[in-house]
Amino acid sequence: MKKREKNIILRRLIHSYLSSVISISLVLLFVGIIGILAVNAKSVSDYFKENIKLSVIFEKDITSERAKEISERLKSREFVKKAEFISQEQGTKEMKELLGEDFLDIFEVNPIPLSVDLYFKADYVLTDSIEVIEKELMADPGVKELVYQKSLVNVINQNMARIGIVLSIFVVLLLFVSFVLINNTVRLNVYSKRFTIHTMKLVGAKRSFIRKPFLIQGMYQGLIAGVISVALLSLILYFVWRDLRQLYLIFDQKLILLVLLSVIVSGVLICLISTYFVVNRLVSVNSDEIYY
Repeated sequence: MKKREKNIILRRLIHSYLSSVISISLVLLFVGIIGILAVNAKSVSDYFKENIKLSVIFEKDITSERAKEISERLKSREFVKKAEFISQEQGTKEMKELLGEDFLDIFEVNPIPLSVDLYFKADYVLTDSIEVIEKELMADPGVKELVYQKSLVNVINQNMARIGIVLSIFVVLLLFVSFVLINNTVRLNVYSKRFTIHTMKLVGAKRSFIRKPFLIQGMYQGLIAGVISVALLSLILYFVWRDLRQLYLIFDQKLILLVLLSVIVSGVLICLISTYFVVNRLVSVNSDEIYY
């Protein structure tokens, strides 16, 4: 009979411990996901900015050699990430793919001009910066115009700024909620052992002696939960790498490792802090209050 009771108590303790670890792991998992998105928000923003194409259209009477010279000069400019010279033949091929093979039939001569496709560095993809660069480019008599989607530039800059603010607020709120949830989980786990704590207090055990085993347990609980959440995050990142390779390459690997490490450290610290305050409170209550 006693053996059966011990087995029941053991199963309850294991179930309680596992429930706490799983709950904390899930909370840390969400913190890690938002953390990875937050620290890589700028990288994602820079990726979209640096993939906006700005086409420098040359005058019809410009020679191919002169256009290539301007193109090579643009490649060396500090604001240019990449420059691709588009010959008339290449431009005609692209237009045929877009409009069909017979689109030239309505023209007496080939209307496709020489051009250069520019991709700016992220810091220069701003309306004001592009306007300054456009004026400089237009000063060259061989350049006819600079073509790009102004509305797209404005939308990306405005939305990325908003997304950054929203993510920052969301991370702060999620960290607060995570602390509250983990604190409640730890409190319930420790509170279930309040009678053991009270018994230790009655036999003269000091607070530090009573706290020690609970703090060690809390540390291991946070460590295990952190490792589980990091394993789940790593699995999610693997699927992103496998199915969304381009998105994965945008992420800063060092920042991802920092977030994964922070998740483990956060789990340990939150569990330790919560356990410390909960045990201190239970040690302070009298014999009547432990029943409520």
